[in-house]
Amino acid sequence: MNHLLFRRIYPLAAFWLAASGLRAQDTIKVGEVASLTGKEATFGQSSHEGTLLAIETLNAAGGVLGKKLELLTEDNQTKAGESATAARKLISRDKVVALLGEVASGRSLEMAPVAQAAKIPMVSPASTNPKVTETGSYIFRVCFIDPFQGTVMAKFAAERGWKRVATLTSISSAYSVGLGNYFKATFTTAGGVIPAEQKYAEGDKDFHAQLTAIKAAGADAVFVPGYYTEAALICKQARELGLNVPCFGGDGWESQTLLEIGGTAVEGVYYSTHYASGDPAPVVQNFVKAFKARWNGETPDAMAALGYDSAMVLADAITRAGTTDGAKLRAALAATKDYPGVTGKTSIDAQRNATKAAAIFTVKDGKFVFVESIAP
Repeated sequence: MNHLLFRRIYPLAAFWLAASGLRAQDTIKVGEVASLTGKEATFGQSSHEGTLLAIETLNAAGGVLGKKLELLTEDNQTKAGESATAARKLISRDKVVALLGEVASGRSLEMAPVAQAAKIPMVSPASTNPKVTETGSYIFRVCFIDPFQGTVMAKFAAERGWKRVATLTSISSAYSVGLGNYFKATFTTAGGVIPAEQKYAEGDKDFHAQLTAIKAAGADAVFVPGYYTEAALICKQARELGLNVPCFGGDGWESQTLLEIGGTAVEGVYYSTHYASGDPAPVVQNFVKAFKARWNGETPDAMAALGYDSAMVLADAITRAGTTDGAKLRAALAATKDYPGVTGKTSIDAQRNATKAAAIFTVKDGKFVFVESIAP
């Protein structure tokens, strides 16, 4: 897979427009901000692949409102501050009618005020922190939120009989802090104990001190509400220290990189996510088949499915609005009800969030294996 293809190359875009006989004003421009390079690139790449597949599928069927959709993508390189800059470019320079992105909550929180101020609808595929949509009335998401995800994982821990669960949270990630807090609130309310609350920062590579403290506290399990790179290193170092209790986390864990970095140390871990590619529902299997055909046999993960759904929900709203006018498109997005998405039926609530089930996965024999689905 050549991810250089994800870069924005104007000559290619101009060639495509000329070849298709379209002028720029004959297309509906949609902006996308994604982490195509950098530390969390697998998330952005997967989301982009799903988003692009949706755009291509829609265009092959005739487009929307009689026009083709034109996806303009900006790479934020997984760097703080870049998402806001990218959003401004797409809105002011390219005149996009809506924004798709970002996957990570922290980067969506950078974009959201820009979109809100410009009254340009923004749909996040996978940002689960509640503060994202709290930014304003033009900000939406197609995924569940952390209060639900934290509750799911707290209940899961209790079902497993883990009574003393330590937490290891990234203080520099809005996603990690929020998910950790929701987990703790639900778990302790139900009678669970948090014997140790340790912290780290994004990009850290040495977690021995925190894990030593967790081991000394006598934890039954360790909840790590972070992203896959640090999660894999934490699991490896925990095993090196003889801390052999279960480790588990949220949707930030779902990446092949977790397996590549963690190796045997991530065997038996658990995490929550948004969908299962093995779901027999026709909408899921049709998506999986199309995705594999488009992306060299790759099996789509949750980020890919959510990227696809974000673009499809936006297109559905444009169709129902009958226009790309910002206010009318915003109203149509807010009225979305039971859209039959790959990640489940999507209805947008009064807070512009989507309510849907969570899937629990484990790692077995070096592969992600579905465990169960937990409904709201």
